Amino acid sequence: MAPVCGLGPSRLSGVLSSVIDAPPASARPAADPSGRGVVGTVVAIQLTCCLGFFAVMAHLVAHLRHDLGLMAGTVGLIAGVRVGLQYALLLPVGAVTDLIGARRTGAIACALRALGFALLGTADGAGPLLCAAVVLAAGGALYNPAAQCLLAGVDAARRSGGFAAYAAAQHIATVAGPPAGLVLLRLDTGFALVAGTAAALWAVAGLLFLRLPGDAARPASGGFRDLAAGVRTVLGDRAFLFFTLVAAPTTLLADHIMTAVPLLGFSAGAATLCFSVLAAVAASAQPFVAVRRRGERPWVLRAGLLCAAATFFMLAPLDGTGTGPLMVAAVLNGVANGLIQPAVFQRTVRHAPPGRFGSYYGVLQGVAGVFAFAGDLLVGRLFDLGPAGATWALLGVGGFALVAALGARGR
Repeated sequence: MAPVCGLGPSRLSGVLSSVIDAPPASARPAADPSGRGVVGTVVAIQLTCCLGFFAVMAHLVAHLRHDLGLMAGTVGLIAGVRVGLQYALLLPVGAVTDLIGARRTGAIACALRALGFALLGTADGAGPLLCAAVVLAAGGALYNPAAQCLLAGVDAARRSGGFAAYAAAQHIATVAGPPAGLVLLRLDTGFALVAGTAAALWAVAGLLFLRLPGDAARPASGGFRDLAAGVRTVLGDRAFLFFTLVAAPTTLLADHIMTAVPLLGFSAGAATLCFSVLAAVAASAQPFVAVRRRGERPWVLRAGLLCAAATFFMLAPLDGTGTGPLMVAAVLNGVANGLIQPAVFQRTVRHAPPGRFGSYYGVLQGVAGVFAFAGDLLVGRLFDLGPAGATWALLGVGGFALVAALGARGR
């Protein structure tokens, strides 16, 4: 397979080696005490990564379905493998991040994501696409705990605002990424240019990770024995495990709209508008939730889950027409994401002891990923049954959100 944007396997192997062989954190200058530099760098990384990610993902389903002619079930399998494996890997990877440090983990993540997008741009069958999905999943599993561990490790006074900026960067990229991807598609007859651009952006993000002066979240000191102890700590926290079950559908609820809208038959333009509106609304909701630790309050998560349920109930009767109802669904899903994301982060920080955020985050998102994987597979099969199957699939996703909202009543 030809490399895209110069990101061949040998080049990425060199990047990985330089990261793994990097000097220990103690040999690097310490991060600034306030954490301002760490927050600024992590926000820049998030914006860069998400621009590439959403430029591809907003148009990937249409590419797989129409350009490559794959069945909806196969599309669901590819999406499910990426999401499910990514979040399932978080179970061990979150604890590994505590061990080796967020800076190294993040740089390795970006190298893998760059390779994954390079493969995605040249794949033309189910086998190579699944290979690309696995590489993308591994990179994503490493990226999320690395970025959020860095934010969790800064001063408490800066942490909430830092996460709000981090989440806002994602939503800005969600607005800008799909139109940018659409422009690149118009400039080129194939999908390789969009995927290659995403690969280049992830490579830049990896360099930004390497420029961090030191890990804000220090690695655990007891090696792999301490790593196992961190996982045991999480599994012994009954209150957090209950919260993990309540939050299990959140990944499916956040991601599935990007699969459902194209499968319902909406045009690329309508889908792009939907995702842009969704992201703009989510970015507007983030500051309200981030300040004064509002995300720790149970009503915030509950309200977000109810908005997510309403999103999929609104989508269920649609058949590729009706831009008005689609925009209403986009607004509802934007509010849902704007409430759910900071609520999950802030409540995880509240539960996690110092130096254990990666372990707690890994368990939470690992469970959510397994749930998303199963949901994507089931929904894809139902879509293949025709309009009635699609309606029942979307009603079922909304039902998961309602059940989770009932469980989010307590602290």
